[in-house]
Amino acid sequence: MTATLDPARPAAPPAPRRRWHRLLVPIGLAVLLIVTTLVLHAVDQPDPDDPGFLAPVAAGDDGGSRLADALRAQGVPIRRETDTLHALRAAGAGPTTLFVPAPDLVHPDTLAALTVLPPGSRLVLVEPSRRVLTGVGLPLEPTDRRWATRAVPPDADGAPCRLPEALRAGTAAVDGQRYAGPSGTDRCYAGALRRITWGTEVVVVGASDPFRNDRIDEWGNRALATGLLGGNRPLVWLDLPGPAPAPTGRSWSPTPDDGGTPVPRRTGGRDDRADPPPNRDNPLWDAFPPWFWAILAQLAVAGLLLVLWRARRLGPPVPEPLPVTVRAAETVLGRARLYRRAGARDTTAATLRAAALDRLLPRLNLPPDTPPDEVAARVAAHAGADPERVAELLHGAAPEDDRELLALARDLDALTRTLAPHPTEGDPR
Repeated sequence: MTATLDPARPAAPPAPRRRWHRLLVPIGLAVLLIVTTLVLHAVDQPDPDDPGFLAPVAAGDDGGSRLADALRAQGVPIRRETDTLHALRAAGAGPTTLFVPAPDLVHPDTLAALTVLPPGSRLVLVEPSRRVLTGVGLPLEPTDRRWATRAVPPDADGAPCRLPEALRAGTAAVDGQRYAGPSGTDRCYAGALRRITWGTEVVVVGASDPFRNDRIDEWGNRALATGLLGGNRPLVWLDLPGPAPAPTGRSWSPTPDDGGTPVPRRTGGRDDRADPPPNRDNPLWDAFPPWFWAILAQLAVAGLLLVLWRARRLGPPVPEPLPVTVRAAETVLGRARLYRRAGARDTTAATLRAAALDRLLPRLNLPPDTPPDEVAARVAAHAGADPERVAELLHGAAPEDDRELLALARDLDALTRTLAPHPTEGDPR
C-alpha cells in the first residue's frame, strides 16, 4: 500500500481522453435544428398540386372559399371551371377576368391560349414559373425569391406603382417571387406584382397569400385580391384538380368560334377533353396528414444522431482479451500517480479505508452495513487498541497533506496485518 505513494518515481502522463463526442453533440443539435426548420417550412408552404389549392369551393387554409364569398358579396359573378378549354369558352364575348391560381398545372401546349381573351379582359397568374411565362409569351423573367413571403407597401423599393388596385390595398403580403420586365410594365411591391398589356391585360402576382383563406385577412390582402379579381367583369376561376393532360391534337391555334369568341382550336383531331391520367399516388402517403410525416422525419434524424453519439455503446460491454498483461503493482502505481497529480488525498484515503474494511469485516464476521461505532469497538477489542483511535483511523477525516496520508496508510496496513493477515504471509517460500 505504501508503494502507491512513492514520491521518488516521476508521475506518468495522463491517458488521452476522447473528445470527439463533445464536438459531435453540438454539431448534431445544429443539424437537427436546421432539418427541423426546413421540414416545418416545407410543410407550411402551400402545394399548388393539391386539389383544394385556391379552389373557390375549398374551405381549408390553402383554399379560396373566403375570397369567393367576398367577391360574390360585391356582386361579381363567378364561374368555376376545371378544364382550360372550358374556361376559355366561358369567357364569352365581353370583357372577362380569368384567374389561374396554379398556372404550372396548365399543359404547355395550351399556355399560349390563355391570352386569347376578348378585348378588355384580364388574366391573373399566381406565381408563374419561367416555363409558364415563356409558354404564355410574356417578356417577364423570375428573379429573386424570398424564403418567406413579406408584407410590403406598393412602392417598397421607391419605384412608383401605377396599379390602382395595389394603391388602394396598400401594404400586402405579396413579396415572395419577384419578376423583371421591360420598362413599359407596371411594377409594384418591389417587383413581386407586374401588370403588362400583351394582347390581354396580364397581372402576375408573386405570392398566393392574398388569395388564401388563412392569409386573406392580413394586411391589405383582401383589398388587393378582390381588387384584382373584382370590378364590373365576370370572373372565370380555372380550378385545375391536377396537371392537365396533353391535348390530343397535333397543334393549337386561336380562332374565333361560332359566336365570335376567340378560343383555341386544334388543327386536327377531336376536342381537347381527354381522360384524366391514372392516379399513381401512393395511398399510404395520402392516408396521413403532412405533419405526421414531418414528425416521423424529425424522429428519424434524432435516432440517427443518437446512434452516432452513442457509437460503440449501443449494447452491453463485450469482454475482450487484453493485448498485453499488466502487473497489478503497475496498475496500482499508475492509479496512485494519478491521484497524487490530482491532489485527491480524500479519494485516496477513502480507497485505503475501504480496502481495510473489506479485509477486517469478514474476519470479525460483521456484515457490510455494520455501524461505524460497532466496527471500531470490535476492531479495538480484538487488536487491544483505543476505540477512539481505531474509529479515527477507519472513519476519520481526510488527510490534509501527504505526510498524514502516508501515516494513515502505514497505520491501516499495520491494523489489517494484525487482525487479518494475508494468506501468503508466513509462507516460507
